[in-house]
Amino acid sequence: MIITPAQLNRRAELYHQLGAMIAAGVPLIQALEMAGNNAALRASRKTISALVAHLKDGLTFHDSMVRVHGWMPDFDVALLSAGEHSGRLDSTFKQLGTYYAMHAEIIRQTIYGMIRTVLTLHVLILVFPIRLLTMFVLGIMNSNYGQCLPFIIEKITLFGLFYGIAFFLFFACQGNRGENWRSIIESISQIIPIYRTAHKYLALSRLSAALESLISSGVSIVKSWPLAAAASGSPHVKRVVSTWEAPLETGSTPAELVKQTRYFPDMFANLYHTGEISGKLDESLMRLQVYFRDEGFRALQMFTKVLNGTIYGLVAIIVAYNVVSFWVGYFNAAMNGF
Repeated sequence: MIITPAQLNRRAELYHQLGAMIAAGVPLIQALEMAGNNAALRASRKTISALVAHLKDGLTFHDSMVRVHGWMPDFDVALLSAGEHSGRLDSTFKQLGTYYAMHAEIIRQTIYGMIRTVLTLHVLILVFPIRLLTMFVLGIMNSNYGQCLPFIIEKITLFGLFYGIAFFLFFACQGNRGENWRSIIESISQIIPIYRTAHKYLALSRLSAALESLISSGVSIVKSWPLAAAASGSPHVKRVVSTWEAPLETGSTPAELVKQTRYFPDMFANLYHTGEISGKLDESLMRLQVYFRDEGFRALQMFTKVLNGTIYGLVAIIVAYNVVSFWVGYFNAAMNGF
């Protein structure tokens, strides 16, 4: 399933409404029923009805979310479960609403930034090489349709490859894939400059948000780290944290383990250590969540700009090469005619 900015905005709107209603004292079941009656959220009515049914059967909100398969990412479930246990479900809904609204805006800006580039690529694929386009036009003019076949075959092949790659990338980058798939995508992202930074920072932001919610809800720090690592969406973070169980049980602190792990930037390690020794870890984690969220989205925007510039540069080189080749061939043919 492709996740679009409109879908993310609907989820953000749902979370904002639920957070506002719960903050106003409306019970969770009634808040969900009221949200389900909102015309703007009609696409989520089936899911909301399922949640309400499970809650009325006596299940907790966490168990209800787990029963509704495929609707919520692990990150949402972890944060909302922590919010339920800590009595801060309203602020957790608002936090998620802000996150998804910003995520939708970044994706929308990325799509708008790529539209002109994609149109340019379409023109490039359609026009070049000029030799085939010339044969195609002459074939139509002379009713020699067999002469048009090389042009048609090449364009079908190139456009098929182009759209195949595009749909594969859209499919691959969805956050609701299995862990093995996410591991492959994460490994590939590590070789792409700028994008690897954006991917890493956004994972650290989700990790910080989950940690803050879990710790605030009273979950022990030893149990919070594996849960938050799973909610971060990064298989690498999950694998790293899975090796911490023995050191944590023997007296090592998470701050020491973070310091020893190359994955975590100095900014994260230092601020986490400061929060741990000052007893204000929740405040430090909130600052880390905001910082890495903003920096991650900024890096993602920069990656889009660089990608656009790179594509334009390649297009300019290809156009220049084809134009020069055409005129060189034309003049050579003219000279040979004398």
